[in-house]
Amino acid sequence: MDILVRKGALAQTKVVGAAEAPLAEGEARLKVDLFSLTANNVTYGAAGDFLKYWQFYPSPEEGWGRVPVWGFAACVESRSPAITVGERVYGYLPMSNTFVVKPGEKKNGAFADQSPHRQGLAPVYNGYVFNAGDPLYAKETEAAQVLFRPLFTTSFLIDDFIADAGYFGAKQVIFSSASAKTAFACAQLMKARGEVKVVGITSPSNVAYTKGLGFYDEVLAYDAVSGMDASVPTVFVDIAGNSVVRAAVHAKFGGGLKYSCLVGATHWDAPRSGEALPGPQPTMFFAPDVVKKRIGDWGPAGFGQRIGAAWAAFLPTAGKTTRVVEHRGLEAAGAVFADIASGKASPADGHVIRLD
Repeated sequence: MDILVRKGALAQTKVVGAAEAPLAEGEARLKVDLFSLTANNVTYGAAGDFLKYWQFYPSPEEGWGRVPVWGFAACVESRSPAITVGERVYGYLPMSNTFVVKPGEKKNGAFADQSPHRQGLAPVYNGYVFNAGDPLYAKETEAAQVLFRPLFTTSFLIDDFIADAGYFGAKQVIFSSASAKTAFACAQLMKARGEVKVVGITSPSNVAYTKGLGFYDEVLAYDAVSGMDASVPTVFVDIAGNSVVRAAVHAKFGGGLKYSCLVGATHWDAPRSGEALPGPQPTMFFAPDVVKKRIGDWGPAGFGQRIGAAWAAFLPTAGKTTRVVEHRGLEAAGAVFADIASGKASPADGHVIRLD
């Protein structure tokens, strides 16, 4: 069984049957057992064509796609020497009961899927880490891992990228969709550095929640952007992907906007505009590029140590900011994804899906 999402109308989902073909030599079948659904997954759907997210798990139906998720899966059948039945991994999964991978050589407690259709796609999404030996794995924190681990990795990389660039000469960083987990995790890291003012802008209904997080120096509703001090050199981290909000920030700060970092599309259904904006043109943030650079700078072990230390410091916060809501079955997952895509989900809730 697979969940399909209508491209361009992400709140429309359906569960369809999928035949299980016999495994070829070198392949393994994994059974999905736990994954999360967040605004990050909506971004995968919104940017599915541009960033090739639809290609990881091709859809059997034209006009519909399979949105990837992050979670845990266990091997139930194997014709690969890299994984045996019963071994469990963390990685990039489909919203499906089962799926097939073609593991490459097991290295450093992980393997990369070498299925032909995934060649040429971002390597960071093709890796699967075995629970046994994973320094970030702990059974009692599985819900937090599926909810925050992929988002936190992105947050860590955004913070590192902007700080490494000297904040592009800015004195403050503004996050849109400030109540989103990717935004506030990054804001927490950035605020801890104490080098710039960290500002969150969000929907009026989410202002109180976002202020309560304590991760921002200031939290404002979107319509308050016009009243901000335009003389302050600023970096804009756009998690919302809403062209109206983006235009308001660019119009307000103009040349004082030192960098405009386009990250997400939590407002995937907002109007899109191709018009030129005052100040720097938005630049798409692509996490795998930063991963590649930092592994080159620090080495694989050094990169793992740094993100592991940051994750350990963040994990206690995750439980305080989010109420874990568990659902069972693919039908429930489709309904939750539709709610998130249509903006009905509360930012205080963290949705995890368990498959029996």
